[in-house]
Amino acid sequence: MRSRLTAWQASFLAPAGLVWLCLFALPLASFLVFSFWSVRARIMRPDFTFRNYVATITEYGDVLAWTLLTALAIALVTTLIAYLFAYAIRFRAGRYGDLLLFVTLIALFGGYLVKIYAWKSILGRDGIINSLLMFLGIIDEPIGVLIYSQGAVVITLAYFLLPFAVLPIYGSMRSIPDDLIEAARDLGAGPIQAARDMVLPLCERGINVAFLFSFLIAAGDYVTPRFVGGGASMMGHFIETQFSFGFNWPMGSAMSFTLLAASLAVVSLFRFGLRRSLAR
Repeated sequence: MRSRLTAWQASFLAPAGLVWLCLFALPLASFLVFSFWSVRARIMRPDFTFRNYVATITEYGDVLAWTLLTALAIALVTTLIAYLFAYAIRFRAGRYGDLLLFVTLIALFGGYLVKIYAWKSILGRDGIINSLLMFLGIIDEPIGVLIYSQGAVVITLAYFLLPFAVLPIYGSMRSIPDDLIEAARDLGAGPIQAARDMVLPLCERGINVAFLFSFLIAAGDYVTPRFVGGGASMMGHFIETQFSFGFNWPMGSAMSFTLLAASLAVVSLFRFGLRRSLAR
């Protein structure tokens, strides 16, 4: 009976497993195979060589490091703001918590390019910030460094990724009973101490998920750096170029898997560091 029940449950999982196999696992495996091939006369040759990975490190090593640092800054800023916002929704907002959560969900439905163009108009030379500063007499001419800079990339991506980071952290906080926070306050813990010593350790999983989403999406993005970052500043731009204009799929695949491996290493280090810091 138990084996029949297991087979019955597996039949329900079969369609989802088939979709995962066809749309994710097989394409990923094929690109992994392509990464060891070579291109001669704009034709892919089924060789087995590590030349593409060596070229990725030697030619794009500085871009890879800059991409990881930028994605790390975006993920840390996004995760920190998401934790504070989720804490406010769960423990401080009271009856307005559901409204703030609804606003967070509504932000998910905004178009990606719409948000990019919105921040481009806000940070531009004729944008809202420069216009306000000139109206107040703080500056005499528009500030050009607000747009087409890494700061603009961090702000735009952090704004876009914030709802994706708030929801898993808030989901972890939902399981924390109010009695636990009240007991901590009865023992003399202030709001900051309670949030740090009681809530933070219980939200480890949600924080890891929020950082994972923020970092991986930011590391692989190439649209935002193109529109508000001033062009080729992230690894995603060069990967996209290899697949589109260069027609060098083996090189693009090697760059993609190199970025993926480096990103997973950073995420693992963050998870390890967070666990060590919370264990103290």
